[in-house]
Amino acid sequence: MTRRTLPDAHLFELAMRDVAPLRKTPPKRFAPAASGVPKAPVFAAADAAPLFFTRAVPAPPPKSAPNPGLDRNTARRFERGELPIDRAIDLHGLTEARAHKALDRFMADAVASGARMLLIVTGKGKDGDGVLRRHVPDWLRLGPFGARILRQAQARLPHGGAGALYVLLRRNR
Repeated sequence: MTRRTLPDAHLFELAMRDVAPLRKTPPKRFAPAASGVPKAPVFAAADAAPLFFTRAVPAPPPKSAPNPGLDRNTARRFERGELPIDRAIDLHGLTEARAHKALDRFMADAVASGARMLLIVTGKGKDGDGVLRRHVPDWLRLGPFGARILRQAQARLPHGGAGALYVLLRRNR
């Protein structure tokens, strides 16, 4: 006794015959292939490109460590605000120009003294969209001490929440 197999499209239609569609337009019907074997690409010449084109899928970015230069325990303690804060500065209430100068002086002093964990209070601004809150992370990243910054993150509520940043500096070696 031999079993006869049905094409996949026919089996699918049998399985879905009592399913109600979610939209009003009928689903597209696919005709089963004549031989059941997919066709090979057609080439115009031996060295020419194929006549059909597929959409290129970008390669995934190379895998790197989730916290480069930082062990898992320190990264977890940093995110939770459990590392001891070595230096802190409060910038809210200052103008943008004065805050930028004060931040540069603060960073120079922190790097020179070997501080590792910094707290920078920017304030939230009106409606949570303050100028300092937006610009300080960029000033840190692009400033003269950007290479010394290992990581930055929003502070926890006891240290200022959304109106403050934790900054972790690389060790002096």
